[in-house]
Amino acid sequence: MGDDDTSGGASRVLTSVDVDELPDGLVVTDRDGVVIEINRAASRLTGVTRAAAVGKAITDVLPFRDQDGREWWKWLDPQGGLSIRTRQPERALHLPGRQELLVAARLVREPERGGPVARVVITLRDAAARARLERSRADLVSTVAHELRSPLTSVKGFTATLLSKWDRFTEAQKLVMLETVNSDADRVTRLITELLDVSRIESGRVQIQRQVVDIPARVRRIIAGRVAAGEPGERFALEVRGELPETWLDQDKIDQILANLLENAVRHGQGTVTIVVEPVQWGVAVSVRDQGEGVAPDLVARVFRQFWRGNGRRRGGAGLGLFIVKGLVEAHGGTISVQGSEFRFTVPTGAPEFA
Repeated sequence: MGDDDTSGGASRVLTSVDVDELPDGLVVTDRDGVVIEINRAASRLTGVTRAAAVGKAITDVLPFRDQDGREWWKWLDPQGGLSIRTRQPERALHLPGRQELLVAARLVREPERGGPVARVVITLRDAAARARLERSRADLVSTVAHELRSPLTSVKGFTATLLSKWDRFTEAQKLVMLETVNSDADRVTRLITELLDVSRIESGRVQIQRQVVDIPARVRRIIAGRVAAGEPGERFALEVRGELPETWLDQDKIDQILANLLENAVRHGQGTVTIVVEPVQWGVAVSVRDQGEGVAPDLVARVFRQFWRGNGRRRGGAGLGLFIVKGLVEAHGGTISVQGSEFRFTVPTGAPEFA
């Protein structure tokens, strides 16, 4: 990767295999700005190969500039400034004819405290990825604000009206208003619960408490709950095919998966909702289908995204249910797919491994 006097000795040398495994771009120069390493990610982002970069001045092969056209390396000035300076915060830079990159630098000094700069380690990230993340966060804030505003406006309106004009309403009118407030408060609670589930899924903090779960029994329980809430019993059909193996799953999360899929089929589908539970090679598969048109083939890739609502549908829900379903299925080590009006997920069989 370079001579030992510029790489800090054998103990500090990074191999090509090491740096090529990094997800971000990495460029290392010596004290004079001569490139001594560039990894595969950096080559992909900059279009400069290792062969073309190593041994050349960084200002020749990677002439980074800011939005005002100033040369980044000259501005960085590794040999200048205070001897305690070690880091350069990330900035948006570009190469001639290339997309914008996020570039940060670390000045490696020897000795570490107050010594001269021995190497400059530069990291590169795709600015477009950060822009997408920022747009996603903005969409999240906008959608959550929209979903919260409607029920909270209703709650505020009814409570303010009752407080100011209590004696003008009949008992029946008061009951209707309070029932509406209660329903809207449930909507807010449900959205907050879903957002917490999304947070746990995205951060990998979903905890699975495994026990033996009878999946057909859980389906019957979910159906009974919907019938008790007013759905006609003939709307649902359960088919159990073959002898099911023992499954160790998180019962609460399986209930959540099933409830979301049935809710989706009832709300957006048509006709009978059929649930099929059957053994497969490595576990148990559950299919939930209705008699509606289902998801168009060109929308399948979007179904499990956050806040997805297909075909212009805006009725109920925040569009988080299917994202949560996918996260919970995968947390069990399973898979889920959709084809037309059928959602099918598979969970593995067998007892958990106890430490």
